[in-house]
Formats: sequence, C-alpha cells, structure tokens
Amino acid sequence: MLILNKTAGVFFKPSRRKIYEFLGGFHFHPGKLFLHKLVLGIETSCDDTAAAVVDEAGNVLGEAIHSQTEVHLKTGGIIPPVAQQLHRENIQRIVQEALSASEVSPSELSAIATTVKPGLALSLGVGLSFSLQLVDQFKKPFIPIHHMEAHALTIRLTNKVEFPFLVLLISGGHCLLALARGVSDFLLLGKSLDIAPGDMLDKVARRLCLIKHPECSTMSGGKAIEHLAKQGDRLHFDFQPPMQRAKNCDFSFSGLQHVIDKMIMQKEKEEGIEQGQILSSAADIAAAVQHTVACHVAKRTHRAILFCKQRGLLHQSNAVLVVSGGVASNLYIRKALEIVTNATQCTLLCPPPRLCTDNGVMIAWNGVERLRAGLGILHNTEGIRYEPKCPLGVDISKEVGEAAITVPRLKMKI
Repeated sequence: MLILNKTAGVFFKPSRRKIYEFLGGFHFHPGKLFLHKLVLGIETSCDDTAAAVVDEAGNVLGEAIHSQTEVHLKTGGIIPPVAQQLHRENIQRIVQEALSASEVSPSELSAIATTVKPGLALSLGVGLSFSLQLVDQFKKPFIPIHHMEAHALTIRLTNKVEFPFLVLLISGGHCLLALARGVSDFLLLGKSLDIAPGDMLDKVARRLCLIKHPECSTMSGGKAIEHLAKQGDRLHFDFQPPMQRAKNCDFSFSGLQHVIDKMIMQKEKEEGIEQGQILSSAADIAAAVQHTVACHVAKRTHRAILFCKQRGLLHQSNAVLVVSGGVASNLYIRKALEIVTNATQCTLLCPPPRLCTDNGVMIAWNGVERLRAGLGILHNTEGIRYEPKCPLGVDISKEVGEAAITVPRLKMKI
C-alpha cells in the first residue's frame, strides 16, 4: 500500500474484486474506432465526485457527477471525513457512468488525468488511489492535474482563446488572479490572504440562517445570498471593501466577515430575536454583502489588468479576462467585472455555469492540453503524491505591490 501523505489517514485502495466488478459493468460497441486522443478526467478535490471523457477536439463524450451539497447543507459545512466517505461510495459508479456514456472502454483511453492538488487531503486521496488502480490495470499514462490550472484552461474548451490571458479564479476554496502564458505557465499576481469569497458568503448565509428561509432552503450559501440580494436594498448597510489602501492584487474576506457578523448581532438585538431566527433585514444585508464583495473583487482585477498592460504582459487591445470557479456564476459579481473590462477595453469570458463549478470535464480537458503539449505525462507513478496546498505558477505578487498602481474610480451601478 502506498502512503501518500500523513495527513490523509488511510489511503483508499479499491480491491481487485472491485476493479473486476467495475469492468463488468460496461456495455461497449466493439466496432467503434477512435482515431484521436481520449482522456478520462477524475475530480475529487472537495465535495463533488466527478468524471468525464473528452477528446482532443474538445468534444465531451461522456460525463457524470455526484454532488454532496445536500449532505453538507445539513451539517452546516463540509466535514472532510464525511466528504471522503461519500467519494469512496460513489467514485466507482461515477467513473463507470462517464465511460459508459462515452462508449469508450478503458483500454481505448490515451491517458487518465486526475486532480492531485490543491484540495482536501482526504478527498484528493480517494480520487488519486482509484486512478492509480486504473492506470496500473490498463497500463495507461497518468497526468496529475492542478485544480486551479484546470479551472483556468476550461475556457479554451468552450471558446477560441489564445495565450496570454488574465484569469480570475473565485470559488468557495480559492481566490486568485494569474496571467496564463501557456498550458502550465502561470504568473500569480495576487491571492486571498485568508479565506475565499465563496467561503465567506457561505458563512454569512449560515449566520443569517438562510437555510430556514422558504426560498433558500435547498440552495448553497452563495446561491442563497445572490437570490435574496435581489429583494434587498444594499444602501441600507454600508460595508467598506477590504484593503482599500493596499495597492496590490491580493484579496481579504475574513475581516469583512467579522464586521458583518457584528452587524447581524446588533440587528438581532434591535429586532429582539435570538440567533437562529431570520432577520427582517436579511435581504438588505445580503444585497450589501454581495455588492461589497463585487467591488473588492472588481478593484483588484482592475489593478491586475492595468499592471499586465503596463508591463506588456497583455495586449493593449483585445486583451481577455477569464473568470471561472463557483463564484463566477454569480451574475451580480460578473456585472461588476463587466464594468471593469468595458473601462479597460478587455473582453470578459466565463465558462458556462456548469463548468464554473468543480467537474470532471475540466480535468479531462486539462489532461488533453497537457497531452498535446507533452507536459507532465507520467508513465511511472511511483512516489506520486497529492498536495492539499499548492500555489499556481510563479508568484510575482510582490512585484505587483511594488508597482503601486492607482486604480481609477469606477461607478459600480449594477
């Protein structure tokens, strides 16, 4: 048994009997001939078990996903051992469904690509161990995938986008700005110094007890905030965007969350209700929180565009900003970013919502990109490890801060 990381606990290794059961579940068409590269992508970095088969032309031949959202909503957040167990229970079925839908047998695959960094250690371990069993069984090349690289490159599956381009990745676990110069060539301009925006929105939603709101009971925290914000007036609360004096591209959300928590506590006292009941001003708070997050993200992104253009890292005209990750599906935040791209003569591109959140398609596509470029393809997986924490690319955030670019004030009329 291969021990990948001490923080991972027991390294999940499917039995040979399970593998045979797995293979026995396929119904393939033996007369079908594939003349191009086919990659199976497997994703288990957090709370979604996903798999997909994608060809080198970007055609999604089959995909499947099992979301754990409903379970984690009941527990008030992701509990890593629970996520791990759910991955274990579902990974075989999900991979089998993706392969069956694609009518591709494991022997016809060109490679297997799997998220190995960053993410929850217990979750990453399940996907990696299952993948290594398949790699060993079918003697296929293995392509380890950086989760954030996969998010960044998804746009090249759905749109014709050439390097270089700026990418903003915003989700429940990540927040960063990077310049994509090639398939595995990134310059990190800035990142969150504490928590991610999606995490903050989830925590605010829990503090507001939105799961008890009849319109939001089945929604994730971020979706609940976005939905309720449409009914609120953001001007009723004045939350200041973080880090206004710091002329860099880093983000921060924990201080803002603390301010919001204090405001909620104050409103509960004013309304004479206990924690756990829904405030009459919940919609107004949601609207103000969403607007403040949008302004913070927009300003840091604006500075990143100006820095890249100033240094000749992006084209002066027809520059592209790609926004991906779960929070990228928030239309209010997207509109704030549109104001920035319109002011800087950039094109804003976002993958479709289903490809913004974690999925197997982006992992398979990243595998295709690496296979075509001949980058990071392993024929020997001995010693392969997963990495719960792993930065993306070369960090030049200090250089960005030293440039101290002043961002022109934009009217955020959304």
